[in-house]
Amino acid sequence: MNRSAQPDFAVLGGGLCGRLVAWRLAGQGHRVALYERGDAAGSQAAAWVAAAMLAPLAEAASAELLITRLGASSLDTWPQVLAELPEPVFFQRNGTLVVWHHADRTEAPLFERRVRSNAPADLLDGGFVTLTGAQVGAAEPALAGRFNQGWLLPREGQLDNRQVLAALAAGLAERGVETHWNTPVDEQSLPPARITIDCRGLGAKPVLPTLRGIRGEVARVHAPGINLTRPVRLLHPRYPLYIAPKQNDLYVIGATEVEGEDMSPVSVRSALELLSAAFSVHPGFGEARILELNSQCRPTLPDHRPALLWDGARTLRVNGLYRHGYMIVPEVADEAVRFASALLDGRIGDADAFAEWRRDARWSELFQQDRAREPA
Repeated sequence: MNRSAQPDFAVLGGGLCGRLVAWRLAGQGHRVALYERGDAAGSQAAAWVAAAMLAPLAEAASAELLITRLGASSLDTWPQVLAELPEPVFFQRNGTLVVWHHADRTEAPLFERRVRSNAPADLLDGGFVTLTGAQVGAAEPALAGRFNQGWLLPREGQLDNRQVLAALAAGLAERGVETHWNTPVDEQSLPPARITIDCRGLGAKPVLPTLRGIRGEVARVHAPGINLTRPVRLLHPRYPLYIAPKQNDLYVIGATEVEGEDMSPVSVRSALELLSAAFSVHPGFGEARILELNSQCRPTLPDHRPALLWDGARTLRVNGLYRHGYMIVPEVADEAVRFASALLDGRIGDADAFAEWRRDARWSELFQQDRAREPA
């Protein structure tokens, strides 16, 4: 291979999506360069702070059918991705438990109605199990006697987000991707490549003016002795809390969602709400040790959908994964890789070819043509 030649692909942004896209393309034998303003660990990416729950049915309470379908397909794909990575990643498919306190019981029928409206029928069939209080305790002994009812969503899963980022970084090195960490991209002088794939999240705001950040805040705590075996979601009229147990008695606790690109530290109010709600699920969290309080902003488009935007020439933008990054990224990344490969091969070169591709694509709803940036 002529290493002096320009790469086939320049991937801008080395968060979760950028890493996965670059790794997939390199696995097909392409020469790929990746540029990321942050470090190889991914500590500046939204993916660093995420709980990495793979919960398309639970998310159907607030997400539309497209998102739940992407999530269901991606959940089946994740084990294949992880099997190819050179480092181990914590992956669990033990379901999600949904509970509520008696005072908030009116939230339960609202949640169920939204889920049943927004989820595919095949996901609901056997995937939404009503539990009595005794069955809640049998499913999650740590919560025995604490809740009168609940739901088990047995097919859902979760990952360790930071292990995924590390394993993908190792995978990029293994597949020979030319990585440029701690390297901001100059919009006026983009890196040379035959095709550019922009996965910068909020870093793409200069070229995607409708993109906005929605702030999320999480606590990471060490809580030995509680022994939750799956993510638990607590229904509440103001904040839908989740508690995601990871390895070695680590728990990621989150709930808050705030409009605005405020990257400041977690507020006292948010910390009190998160930790108080966790304590209400299990009093053992009162003795937990706070390891981190983190905030980050998720890149979001006006319709809350992910988008693959083609500029009519040699650039594809992948953005808008919002709060569903880990849940949907395998399918979004694979669709981006298929389209980018078609650009490279010359199978897509004009609006008619794009329209035909979009019509035949599995996830046709993702594709948009960025007409404001088409060449004159």
